[in-house]
Amino acid sequence: MSRTGAQLIVECLLEQEAEIGFGVPGESYLAVLDALHDAGNAFRFINCRQEGGGSFMAEAYGKLTGKPGILFVTRGPGATNAAIGIHTAMQDSVPMVVFVGQIETSMRDREAFQELDYRAVFGSMCKWAVEIDSADRVPELVCRAFSVAQSGRPGPVVVALPENMLVQTTDARPRGFVKPVQALPAQCQIDDAMAMLRQAKRPVVIAGGGGWNDAGKVALQNFLEANQLPLVVTFRNQDRIDNESPSYVGDASFGMAPEIRKFLDESDLLLALNVRFGETLTAGYTLFDPATFDKTLVHIHAGEGDLGKIFTPDLAILSGPNAAASALAASEVVDAPVWADRTKKARHNWLAGFDLPDQPGDLDLGKVLAHLRDVLPDDTIITNGAGNFAIWANRFLMYGKNRRLIGPEAGSMGAGVPAAVMARLVDPNRFVLCFAGDGDFQMNGMELGVAQQYGAAPIIIVINNGMYGTIRMHQEREYPGRVSGTALVNPDFTKIAEAFGLHGERVECTQDFADAFERARASRTGALLELVVDPEGLAPRATVSGLRARAT
Repeated sequence: MSRTGAQLIVECLLEQEAEIGFGVPGESYLAVLDALHDAGNAFRFINCRQEGGGSFMAEAYGKLTGKPGILFVTRGPGATNAAIGIHTAMQDSVPMVVFVGQIETSMRDREAFQELDYRAVFGSMCKWAVEIDSADRVPELVCRAFSVAQSGRPGPVVVALPENMLVQTTDARPRGFVKPVQALPAQCQIDDAMAMLRQAKRPVVIAGGGGWNDAGKVALQNFLEANQLPLVVTFRNQDRIDNESPSYVGDASFGMAPEIRKFLDESDLLLALNVRFGETLTAGYTLFDPATFDKTLVHIHAGEGDLGKIFTPDLAILSGPNAAASALAASEVVDAPVWADRTKKARHNWLAGFDLPDQPGDLDLGKVLAHLRDVLPDDTIITNGAGNFAIWANRFLMYGKNRRLIGPEAGSMGAGVPAAVMARLVDPNRFVLCFAGDGDFQMNGMELGVAQQYGAAPIIIVINNGMYGTIRMHQEREYPGRVSGTALVNPDFTKIAEAFGLHGERVECTQDFADAFERARASRTGALLELVVDPEGLAPRATVSGLRARAT
């Protein structure tokens, strides 16, 4: 049966069991929109308010489900708006397939309306960028896109769709479901890793990255607990293990806790499982210095380009995280490990970190988070964007077997609200709570229009301190007292919420939060709580006056 290129793209998506996609409609891919009309309920196209918000939804979908997030955007401005989510998916190792409208092939290299060279634009922020010149090649290249996005280290793929190709007819047929390829560890490599572990005195397991599934997380926890090993997770990967586990000792993130930094520094063996040794984990390469690195390193990663990229491992294992964790869990247990007491002490130190001094002002976020720890459902999905406000959700909530954290390791502001809306669209029975800063919320807050249109109902907590808090913190460290460009004059967030049909409420005192949160939970259309906090409190253990005092 003859099909157009656009119809074939939609059929290929259905063959890959794609059920939902995000984006903003554009004239450059009208033929695809028309083909989606014929797909009916088999594929939901969620029309977003801006391509950046749509790209965050697709990226967060990949995190939540493990399946590629699907994004459709128009050429030129649509594609460049979407770049933020594509870059986040790359740095966070998240599968994503992005379809971008393109000019007709006959107009190339004339700087046609909204023309871009997508290989050049996205070449450094995706795993692969391709342009489909012929409708005959749609099945081949769409299948390859899905394979590349999911195999090895997951990541985004950009597929450009010239307008004339979309209306070409072809007798080509969709191909079958793509099964992603992941390397498996050799048993001899796992045996070598365990032998090196037995020789260690102060080992630590560091885990993170994308591509995990539930079985892999369970296997990781079983391996750790059987051997009484400590686990440190990388930035915004707290849900890689049940935080109730005696092996969980904290996270290596921006503003790394001194106890974690000391623990990592004193470790003699690093078993790095699915981590990249980026700037965050290494504290800007001051904790682990490539020039003086002297620890035994076992590095296990799904991407061959990440093994030996920065540090030369004593043992490199090319493997997906789930297979590696399963193989480690099946290994012979280390009997009476010498590091057992060290793990217990690290665990004790992490738990002690929940005890905070009173925070400045009338609303104490430490007490707010303590209340949330008591009342949140076990299967809550927590989302956040980027900023100091996210420390509260990342460090002061417990993540369990079913509780998820979806936040950008790439540090992208504006990610939390789209992610929360996506989560409610995909799993409407789950409780979804988003943490946003006042500046962070205003970057993609209009995606609440998607929540209103499709009946998604997250709860948004906007932490309002009247500034870009993270940058203000850096200003006070580097240029104390010289505030420039970081103050915000904010709208009435509760009225914005009400305009989108959500319950909106402003909370200024700690004692008012519990009742306000219950009213938010009772709202069937979602809610936004604006928490007004004192700008003196830059972070849980950092104040403006304290930073200025240390800088002088």
